[in-house]
Amino acid sequence: MTVSEQRLQAAVERLKESGVRITPQRHAVLEFLLNSKIHPTADDIYRALEDKFPNMSVATVYNNLRVFRENGLVRELTYGDSSSRFDCETEEHYHLICDQCGKIVDFHYPSLYEVEKLAAQVTNFDVTHHRLELYGTCPDCQQTTKH
Repeated sequence: MTVSEQRLQAAVERLKESGVRITPQRHAVLEFLLNSKIHPTADDIYRALEDKFPNMSVATVYNNLRVFRENGLVRELTYGDSSSRFDCETEEHYHLICDQCGKIVDFHYPSLYEVEKLAAQVTNFDVTHHRLELYGTCPDCQQTTKH
C-alpha cells in the first residue's frame, strides 16, 4: 500500500469514527485533495471531478470541504478576495506564494512556537495559532519574465 493510499484509508477511518458517511463523491473529493500538490479551490476540485460525477454540484464540494475541515483533515487558506484554497497537509508548515501566478508551495520549517509565546506575553492575547506566508516569484514565472 502506497503512502497516499495509507493517508486516504486513515482519513476515511477518521471520518467514519466521527459518524460521517463515505459517499462516492466524498471519497473522490478526499482522494483528489490528498493527491493534490496545488492547494486547490473548490472550483478546481469540482472541475477535476465533474466528468466522473456529472450530477455533483459545487455546493457538494463545499459541503465536503466543510466536513473535512471540521474533522481536521484539511486547512482552509483564505487570501483576501480570492477563493479559499484547501490544504490536506495538516502538520505545521508555511507557504510560499507567487505574486504573478498565485502558485502556493509548502515550506517546512521548525514551528514558531517561541514567537507565539512572546506575542502572548507582550500583548496578553491568548494566541491560538499563526500563519506565515512568504511572497515572491516562482521559478516558472521567473523564466517567463526573462524571455
